[in-house]
Amino acid sequence: MRAEVATVVTGRSAVELRRMLPEVLVGVLARLQPEVLEVAYEHQDAGHRVYIATASGQALADLLSTVLGFDGGIGARSEVVDGLLTGRDDGPFTYREGKAQRVRELAAAEGIDLGASWAYSDSESDLPMLRLVRHPVAVNPDAALARIADAEGWEVIHAERLGRRLSGVAAVTAMALAGAAATAARARARSRP
Repeated sequence: MRAEVATVVTGRSAVELRRMLPEVLVGVLARLQPEVLEVAYEHQDAGHRVYIATASGQALADLLSTVLGFDGGIGARSEVVDGLLTGRDDGPFTYREGKAQRVRELAAAEGIDLGASWAYSDSESDLPMLRLVRHPVAVNPDAALARIADAEGWEVIHAERLGRRLSGVAAVTAMALAGAAATAARARARSRP
């Protein structure tokens, strides 16, 4: 996955990619399931902080978290030299263990107890992140995650409006967001009742 992203962005202007964000955002928003967003807003109404964690770029994570009214976003950070993307990461790539690492860093910086937190995902690739929290939840899970969630007794949410999964390098920025309403990593400081 990382190699595909590097191929797409290497040599592109950071400004050019930022200008593409509104168009990408429209596609992402069209695929979000209202049922899952409602769960995120219920967390916020209960005083919990809600974050997006995605392999998409940090700029898209920030924009999406702002548009949805979440507390922040964790996304891939790319190295920029002289205004151009080099194709190299500026920190851990937010996929698999890299996403879990970034969630741990956010939790440490914000004083969030991951042992009292929720994480939501549709993909087995997010297992490292899901295993960080007390309440992992599979949302419209892929087959591998469904098996693991069943074996471990995790909550599973099946949202009604599951669009066709995005595919191809051009959709990489939305891929982690499509199936699980932004692959929301809902970190909360409050312990379970």
